[in-house]
Amino acid sequence: MSPLDRIANVSILKQHEVDKLYKVENKPAVSSSEQLCFLVRPRIKNMRYVASLVNADKLAGRTRKYKVIFSPQKFHACEMVLEEEGVYGDVSCDEWAFSLLPLDVDLLSMELPEFFRDYFLEGDQRWINTVAQALHLLSTLYGPFPNCYGIGRCTKMSYELWRKLEEEEDGETKGRRPEIGHVFLLDRDVDFVTALCSQVVYEGLVDDTFRVKCGSVDFGPEVTSSDRSLKVLLNAEDKVFNEIRNEHFSNVFGFLSQKARNLQAQYDRRRGMDIKQMKNFVSQELKGLKQEHRLLSVHIGACESIMKKKTKQDFQELIKTEHALLEGFNIRESTSYIEEHIDRQVSPIESLRLMCLLSITENGLIPKDYRSLKTQYLQSYGPEHLLTFSNLRRAGLLTEQAPGDTLTAVESKVSKLVTDKAAGKITDAFNSLAKRSNFRAISKKLNLIPRVDGEYDLKVPRDMAYVFSGAYVPLSCRLIEQVLERRSWQGLDEVVRLLNCNELAFTDVTKEDKASSESSRLIMVVFLGGCTFSEISALRFLGREKGYRFIFLTTAVTNSARLMEAMSEVKA
Repeated sequence: MSPLDRIANVSILKQHEVDKLYKVENKPAVSSSEQLCFLVRPRIKNMRYVASLVNADKLAGRTRKYKVIFSPQKFHACEMVLEEEGVYGDVSCDEWAFSLLPLDVDLLSMELPEFFRDYFLEGDQRWINTVAQALHLLSTLYGPFPNCYGIGRCTKMSYELWRKLEEEEDGETKGRRPEIGHVFLLDRDVDFVTALCSQVVYEGLVDDTFRVKCGSVDFGPEVTSSDRSLKVLLNAEDKVFNEIRNEHFSNVFGFLSQKARNLQAQYDRRRGMDIKQMKNFVSQELKGLKQEHRLLSVHIGACESIMKKKTKQDFQELIKTEHALLEGFNIRESTSYIEEHIDRQVSPIESLRLMCLLSITENGLIPKDYRSLKTQYLQSYGPEHLLTFSNLRRAGLLTEQAPGDTLTAVESKVSKLVTDKAAGKITDAFNSLAKRSNFRAISKKLNLIPRVDGEYDLKVPRDMAYVFSGAYVPLSCRLIEQVLERRSWQGLDEVVRLLNCNELAFTDVTKEDKASSESSRLIMVVFLGGCTFSEISALRFLGREKGYRFIFLTTAVTNSARLMEAMSEVKA
């Protein structure tokens, strides 16, 4: 059985179960009301809740035993809170090393949405050990990883701690044949742009619109066409979803219509059947057809709901603005669009996202624009968002250019009109006047903005750019593609420098490669800080094109809204 199949068969508790408060029934000798067990994440607020409950019991004269089980690990800070609240002696603490949740046949999540804020904003390194433990567990299950590549500060720390764990328990994987040929570790801050873009593949749109949680989504009455909501698991077991999940949204309705016609044709086969044929049809096919019909109905309802919401939001105009920002054209018009978005109070999260996308693609906002947009935002949504701007600045998501850094999109415009050789000379001239935007330079080096002759065919995509309507290849995915071709970071020195990761990119290739030809095509990609469904779809496409199979491990599945909410000090 392959690692993909074995991952799919793992059975483990889900996030919402981990975060619940459990009341444990005990043996008959002890009343269930005399003992409480809490299975919680190691968070300060959870400890204060437990402490308040224990103190309330004391005031009421109620005697109980209390046990707190931390997952995925126990932190000293949590025990300190219990001590400060005066209940440490009343509570026994333990930990459950829960670190991997299989959401799908090729997707593992650590379900740590707080990882992004804790590390990339607060600089809190407490989850590094959890990542290292997860990698160690996977190497124990599937043998050593012969080829490891990484980029980013968090990645390097996790890698070094994981290697220490490997050295301490060297006997567990020694001599085993590797089952996974390549492992990539990437920090989220290496590629903020991809995470900030609107998703247009079906799975990504479902996440942006309905919020996928732990591989499942709650579809409301607007989707189910009834007065009840429906929880649906979104994975490869859903045959309808599995065929449309990676498709550009413009192709989904056509596929579902064809599927409905095929399904109706299968139902119509009943006509003219004799009794024996009808019996076989009912016993073997009818149940499957009904299940498929139900799922088809749900996904058609979801598509209709998405269409209504996106039409109301003028989604096409939004996508057009994003593409202009990515390409470096019409920056003034895009800035005006963002200002209008703020003035109309469309959405505080959406407005922040667009401002961050403008900032990163332009290597920071010019001081006049930064002050103007910030003032308009605070006036429109309230001064309580002031701390959020400080957070975004610290994380590098929304910054102000220093004097002398200003560079408009003129360079990009001129480059389109001349040959590459001449463009290089023009670039040098501009460099003497102002610092280039890192995103623009990286985009050019890696060809992130494809040059398309004619209209981009989204039905038969030619590259990973289809996940953003042919306008942009995800930076994270392009890096993986390039490193796989080179088998190292060599030849990407300039890109690594522009990413400010000179000391943080590494290649670890074992001298003796015992990997079979099959395992060398199996690649695990680890995203620290979250990954998007767009990136997953892009790499699945790359796998089909190049003959690779990808497994994804992420601290959590994210999107632009979750990214902004993690930075925000104003909770919805």
